Amino acid sequence: MARKDWLTGKGALSGNSRSHALNATRRKWNLNLQKVKLTDDQGRTYVIKVSARTLRTLKKEARVNG
Repeated sequence: MARKDWLTGKGALSGNSRSHALNATRRKWNLNLQKVKLTDDQGRTYVIKVSARTLRTLKKEARVNG
């Protein structure tokens, strides 16, 4: 499975790592993926991978709605 947020679809970013002499080498910034168990209205449990930012938003929404 690709390193991608299941809810938002966000993936890894790529760019250059720059040395003091401004030499460029390619690098990648991966997401901080976390496994989360979600339960729907029928009681089914799903394990999905979401980024830490998305998890923070889910917790915030649960606090407001719950």
